[in-house]
Amino acid sequence: MNYPSKVIEDAVNEFSKFPGIGKKTALRLVLHLLKGDERHITAMGDVMARLKTDIHYCQKCGNIADADLCGICNSHNRVQTTVCLVEDLRDVMAIENTGQYTGVYHILGGLISPIDGVGPEDLRINELIERIQADGIEEVIMALSATMEGDTTVFYVSKKLKEKNIKITSISRGIAFGGELEYADEITLGRSIVNRIPYSA
Repeated sequence: MNYPSKVIEDAVNEFSKFPGIGKKTALRLVLHLLKGDERHITAMGDVMARLKTDIHYCQKCGNIADADLCGICNSHNRVQTTVCLVEDLRDVMAIENTGQYTGVYHILGGLISPIDGVGPEDLRINELIERIQADGIEEVIMALSATMEGDTTVFYVSKKLKEKNIKITSISRGIAFGGELEYADEITLGRSIVNRIPYSA
């Protein structure tokens, strides 16, 4: 694709780095910004910069937070002894939208995937084990996507927790195999959390 300006080309290349954004969509976004008010572009740039400078991560669960602890970990209304193990922030948001879960979370930051070069040491598994010992966790709910990588991660983590004398459960398989949690409808996901089952390797 030929661009009338190097600045336009650079902007398109940056936008197309976003997931699901191709060059044509990126060009439409750039042209939209170009036609808009300069204050809008400046405000957008400021917000983007603040994503790196002003965002913090919860010291307990890894969720995005405005302070040392996120609103969920800091809430007296949450069951602090039940931890839902998820891949990333999108899964926390998906489960929270169901309104069915009252415990807290632990974000792994990914899934074990040797083909992608992601091993157990790249995930927040040791932090989970430390948290179980420090906070008196009684149950860990495995709420990872029903994919090969998700099942591998669940198997690995469950083996690490086997001697911790805690209850290990898994969300029920209302989620189809190969399905990502963030794309599940709220009713199905909510029922999967409520109707969780004991996990056995």
